[in-house]
Amino acid sequence: MMSTQDNALLAMKGISEAQIAEQLACFQHGFPYLKLSAAASLTKGILAPTDDERNAYLSAWDSYKNTANRSILKFVPASGAASRMFKNLFEFLSASYNEPTTKFELAFFEGISHFAFYNDLDAACTATTGKGIATLLQEGSYKAIVSALLEEAGLNYGALPKGLLKFHSYPEGARTPLEEHLAEGALYAAGKGGEVNVHFTVSTEHRPLFEALVAEKADAFARRYGVSYHITFSEQKPSTDTIAADMDNQPFRDSDGKLLFRPGGHGALIENLNDLDADVVFIKNIDNVVPDRLKADTVTYKKLIAGILVTLQRQAFAYLELLDSGHYTHEQVMEVLQFLQKRLFCKNPEVKDLEDSELVIYLRQKLNRPMRVCGMVKNVGEPGGGPFLAYNNDGTISLQILESSQIDMNDAEKKEMFEKGTHFNPVDLVCAVRDYRGQKFDLTKYVDKATGFISYKSKNGKDLKALELPGLWNGAMSDWNTVFVEVPLSTFNPVKTVNDLLREQHQ
Repeated sequence: MMSTQDNALLAMKGISEAQIAEQLACFQHGFPYLKLSAAASLTKGILAPTDDERNAYLSAWDSYKNTANRSILKFVPASGAASRMFKNLFEFLSASYNEPTTKFELAFFEGISHFAFYNDLDAACTATTGKGIATLLQEGSYKAIVSALLEEAGLNYGALPKGLLKFHSYPEGARTPLEEHLAEGALYAAGKGGEVNVHFTVSTEHRPLFEALVAEKADAFARRYGVSYHITFSEQKPSTDTIAADMDNQPFRDSDGKLLFRPGGHGALIENLNDLDADVVFIKNIDNVVPDRLKADTVTYKKLIAGILVTLQRQAFAYLELLDSGHYTHEQVMEVLQFLQKRLFCKNPEVKDLEDSELVIYLRQKLNRPMRVCGMVKNVGEPGGGPFLAYNNDGTISLQILESSQIDMNDAEKKEMFEKGTHFNPVDLVCAVRDYRGQKFDLTKYVDKATGFISYKSKNGKDLKALELPGLWNGAMSDWNTVFVEVPLSTFNPVKTVNDLLREQHQ
């Protein structure tokens, strides 16, 4: 039973008792593993365009974005804190030893002058200790340097989001990931009038810092690239928080008896994406950016996958209009079916038994959906999701991006399929979110709610279960038309730890 205090909290968040019941049922019953058909590969669902095809797709994107009334948006999830970037340095601060000992610590201090934030850190050290980095290193005061980097009295990098940290050095000054995304947007997502729409999802506490940085930097980038920016922000909705459960799958309550809610993960951002008005949306993580000297591949392949998207969308729209007309032959219906199966990689073994009239209903349903084209890089052992051909609830087989938690690793065949996958998901998507009549899709209707997962956490020493919503590019886009394209590894340069910034790609 919900108390008056509980009901007040639910009302404040915009969460119903029915949602609570649905979430608690997930804790009780868990989530089913997805049934796999095969790992996607260059022979099974991942495209590798020829030079001629690539040129045609690049031209298709240039033509599309230079057409009037095309709304193009760059969507960047940017709310994640950078604390995990500095996990090793936090451990060093609390260690019993005072000098760098581990390989990670040694690399950090050996390369410290190569970080884009070096000058800021030197000033922070001087402000907090009265000594610069060089002097502190000579004295062996290594922890004072790390404290100045991570803690509130210094740069406070341990509590800031990645998007606000200085990643790359330039003669005119260092750039943050936010600034690199503004530069990228100008290079592949500018509309006919030179407008660049960029949307960042941010945390409530850091939104003023993001807005201040945009106010400081956007005009200079607009002048540099000859564009005009329209930069917006949103925050994860409280209504997408999920209730925590105790080990008996009952609502978890804190020491004051208050219900505990937790953010539902990046899958909650499907709501933010759904609120935006655009024809084509690029999606890319905040930390996957490179300096200008290495942006060429990123720009080329962003345009390439966008060109594939608008080419496939144009054909799908033409087929939908044909089916709507009612004037089609059996051969034309078969042509549409071949497009769905061979270009959009959506198959259903049962359709061979359908009459044309039934087949047309099926084809309209499958073609009239949001569409996405996703870049895939060759697998280099990075943790995370990969591309698969998976069975859907309606019996169809389609391309999906899956995480290891969605796969039964106790099944030797499925485990081998996951571990031997040839490609990896770098989160490199371009999406078409309007139907053939120009109406926005309601993206929340295309989520597979059975693809969330449960993780184990603790609060004040008490164990709890946390519920993650279907991931933004996983189950939240499960019922989209999906196409995979191989893109070079040079387009994937995430920053998972601070020492990744010492890699050649970030220097």
